Amino acid sequence: MSMLTKEDLIQIRRDLHQIPELALEEFQTHDYLLKEIAQFNQEFLTVRELPKLPTAILVRVEGSNPIKTIGYRADIDALPVTEETGLPFSSNHEGVMHACGHDMHMTVALAVLNYFSEHQPKDNMLFFFQPAEEEKCGGLLAYEMGVFEGEWRPDEFYGLHDSPDLPAGTIGCRMGTLFAGSTEVDVDFIGTSGHAAFPHNANDMVVAASAFIGQIQTIVSRSIDPVRSGVITFGKFEAGTIRNVITGKAHLEGTIRGLEQSMIEELVARIKDVAEGIARSFNCEVVPTFEQGGYLPVENNPELTKNFIDYMEANHGDQFKLTEPAMTGEDFGYLLSKIPGTMFWLGVDDSHPLHSSELSPSEDALEPGVKAIVDFLEYRMQEEA
Repeated sequence: MSMLTKEDLIQIRRDLHQIPELALEEFQTHDYLLKEIAQFNQEFLTVRELPKLPTAILVRVEGSNPIKTIGYRADIDALPVTEETGLPFSSNHEGVMHACGHDMHMTVALAVLNYFSEHQPKDNMLFFFQPAEEEKCGGLLAYEMGVFEGEWRPDEFYGLHDSPDLPAGTIGCRMGTLFAGSTEVDVDFIGTSGHAAFPHNANDMVVAASAFIGQIQTIVSRSIDPVRSGVITFGKFEAGTIRNVITGKAHLEGTIRGLEQSMIEELVARIKDVAEGIARSFNCEVVPTFEQGGYLPVENNPELTKNFIDYMEANHGDQFKLTEPAMTGEDFGYLLSKIPGTMFWLGVDDSHPLHSSELSPSEDALEPGVKAIVDFLEYRMQEEA
């Protein structure tokens, strides 16, 4: 099976690692990807760009005897993180880093595309190099633009996410939900400011917001079935300007996570209930706002995922591991809510977690990861549906 060499993969990954860009700003990354793709055999390829989503790239590979179109997605954006790895190929863009491993994702996708450019697939294939996964919901944006229509609509979609917790090159997957859905929640508290010495003439929103936080902690522990999973975290609390002034305003920012969309909806409803109760108790205004965008739970299609797992266990058994669901979010969940498919892990064996300024995925994951994916896709094309 000829494909890009291990040395090629490492060089591509390091090149991409040095040019991380934030959501919808991935212009240098886009140009690098196009340059690499242009060096592949073009006989079976059609490259498509999107004027309304200018950093996205789609590549269609014409099949020799197609009965379906298989999609493969790789996200291309980075995070506003200052790199602290000390690597000789560290980020050249100050304050921005591939701290979630999307440089690895892109490298694997390029290698799989390169293989099928040289070995015409039986089925049609669609590769989607997607901007704005970390924020701004690039998958949702592309779908709502009508990108995946006609010959550009995959019948099934696959994609990976690197996992520092798995040995390098390990493929991990599970039936059901792989990643949680996530919803951003902001809460504004509006009361009356005043002098610290005359609290009876003010309405203190530090106290109201603190009471809100205290009650929120009981939602998961006392309102949710303990065998189901949900998370509510408020990571930002803003209030006040000076020690001797009671503030009439407070602002909270947080996130909700759930393995099922119904769980997220339950958590949203309970937060609204608590907000109403605090507003009555403290005679103030409490305004919660919620934004989910495209970050739905990543719910793997049962039939396609069983097929994927069965193949990996039978043919890459020493490389495959069944995994537990994770509370991290991924906007591939939106695409999987529209098009059946499977997301899986690629182990990158690192002691640092995703989004860490010291994340340094093992490049030993690249070659075995590519081979396992290519093997599966070729097998998948031998099936009738």
